[in-house]
Amino acid sequence: MKWTGKVVGGSLGFLVGGPFGAAIGLLLGHQFDEQPRRIPSGPGLENAAISDRFFRTAFQMMGHVAKADGRVSEREIEAARAVMSELRLNPAQVQAAIAHFTDGKQSTFAVETALDALREACSDRPDLLRIFLEIQVRAALAGNDISPPARRRLQHVASLLEISTFEMAHMEAVLRIRRGAYARASQPPRSTQLDEAYSVLGVAASVTDDELAKAYRRQLSRHHPDKLKANGLPESMLEHAKQRTQQIIEAYELLRESRTRS
Repeated sequence: MKWTGKVVGGSLGFLVGGPFGAAIGLLLGHQFDEQPRRIPSGPGLENAAISDRFFRTAFQMMGHVAKADGRVSEREIEAARAVMSELRLNPAQVQAAIAHFTDGKQSTFAVETALDALREACSDRPDLLRIFLEIQVRAALAGNDISPPARRRLQHVASLLEISTFEMAHMEAVLRIRRGAYARASQPPRSTQLDEAYSVLGVAASVTDDELAKAYRRQLSRHHPDKLKANGLPESMLEHAKQRTQQIIEAYELLRESRTRS
């Protein structure tokens, strides 16, 4: 199925030029999809296998976390569909994602086996595992604001992926900041913006300019779409990485401007 170029081209075009840019991106992506393909080998084939496993496990785990309290609510289903929409999945991908979500809801779903396989596939690519957990936290926030049963399952996921409780808490804080920014009708006070920006970069307001720059580069490296794609992140998941990268850039620019003025 030839959709890779359309997904990537349309997403990048929309980010750069809105609907018109998306149309141009889709056109270029279609041309890319129609080019003759060689059978991949070596690292490219390995990345394709990682990408497939990441996609499948991501939606299985969404279903598993959503079923934490014994049932999946309409709001949780809508949250999963919203993730699919934001990732700009095509109809075939949506159907695959729904099937994986349904699989994850089953009492027979082997969560440890699935996560062990994902961790092994990404053993030298820890940034992919962080993105994976971020996507799970994001879906749980939208679905039930991370209810206690869902939180316990997310913490179990983080433990199996060898991601610390502190790092998961940072992910949740950043994602809550983003949700709050979307929900606010007006700009928050300047002090609140600065506090949120420091949270996004994962540092205290007392850090030096050099430490701030290092934190910025570290966060940017972790979430840069090109790096994550090269490491095997499914192209359908790049939208999440792009949003996080944009948030990191905006946070750093805000803090740098504030420090220049003071």
